[in-house]
Amino acid sequence: MSKDDIAKAISASEAKGLFADWKTVPAIVLAVSGGPDSVALMWLAARWRAALKNGPRLVAITVDHGLRDESAREARDVKRLASSLQVDHRTLRWTGVKPKTGLPAAARDARYRFLTKAARTVGATHIFTAHTRDDQAETFIMRLARGSGIGGLAAMARQSAREGVTLVRPLLDISKKDLIATLKKAGVGFADDPSNRDVRFTRPRLRDLMPALAAEGADARNLARLASRLARAHAALNIMTNGAERYLASFDGFDGRAGFDLAAFSALSDEIRVRLLLRAIDRAGHEGPAELGKVEALLQAMDGAIAATHSSSERVRFKQTLAGALVSIDRDRVQIAPAPPRRSRSRFK
Repeated sequence: MSKDDIAKAISASEAKGLFADWKTVPAIVLAVSGGPDSVALMWLAARWRAALKNGPRLVAITVDHGLRDESAREARDVKRLASSLQVDHRTLRWTGVKPKTGLPAAARDARYRFLTKAARTVGATHIFTAHTRDDQAETFIMRLARGSGIGGLAAMARQSAREGVTLVRPLLDISKKDLIATLKKAGVGFADDPSNRDVRFTRPRLRDLMPALAAEGADARNLARLASRLARAHAALNIMTNGAERYLASFDGFDGRAGFDLAAFSALSDEIRVRLLLRAIDRAGHEGPAELGKVEALLQAMDGAIAATHSSSERVRFKQTLAGALVSIDRDRVQIAPAPPRRSRSRFK
C-alpha cells in the first residue's frame, strides 16, 4: 500500500490553507447535505472561521429533495451540528412533482437554484461545495465516456461564476477517505445516502469501475491530475482563440458577430476554427449553446464545400443552420447571422 492509499485527517493548518483565499469575503454559503464530504466541509470551514478575528459569515444550506424518507431527519442532524459549530443553517425543500427520467440532473439543477437564491438572500458572494478529488475523477470518466472535448475533460473548475455568485470547490484536491478520517478523528457523525450506490444511475456505475481502473494506474489522483492538465490546455487554447479573433479583426469588414475572411479563417488550425465557429454561432444563434460535435461536423462540411471548388473557377457557396444561427460562405467570407424563425407545421392542409 502506498502513502497515497493511507487515509489522513486534515489538520487545522491544512484547513487554513484550503480556505485562505476567501477570508475577506462577507459571507459564504456552504452546501451541506449531511453526507461525509459536505459535513467535513462545514466542520473544516467552521474551525477555519473560528481562528479568524473577523472571518466571513458562514451559512449552511441543506436542500431536502424529498426523495428519501430519511432526508428530513438528516437535515435536522445537519442543523444540530451547524448550531454546535456556530454556523447559521437553513433547510430548503424541493417540492412538487419529480421527473421520472433524468432525476439526478434535475435534482442537481434544483440544488444549485436553491443555493444561488440563498446566497443572494443572505448577501453571500461565494458558495462552497464539497466536491472531492474522487468526484473530479468520476466526472472526468463520465465526460470521457460521452466523447467530450478538451473543455469537458477539464472536468470541474475550482471556481466558476453562477448566476451572480462564485461557486467554489475548495476540496477538489482532497480525497474522500481523508475527509472521512477527519470526521472520525473529531467524532463527528454523517449520513449515508444509498442513492450514491444505486446502479440505476450513471455515476454509481462508473464509481464501481474505479478500483479496477486504479489497479491499472488510472486512480483518482492521476485522473484528477489529467483533468487539471487539460484545464490548463483549454485555457491556453482560449487565449489563442482570442488572439485569432483579433487577427481576423484586422481584415476589412470584420465583425465578430457577422463572420470572417474566408482565406484568413481557413489558414487557422482546426481546433481554433472550431472554437471561433462555436463562439460566433452562440452569439448569433437563438436556440441555446451549439453542441461541439455538431460544430465539428459543420466545419467538415464547410471544408468539403471549399475543396469541391478548388478544381473549378466557381465561387464557394455554402449555407447551413445550427443552433438558431445561419452559417454561409459567399464572396470569400464566412457569414454567421441569426437564422430565420422555423416555420411551424400545420396539422391541417
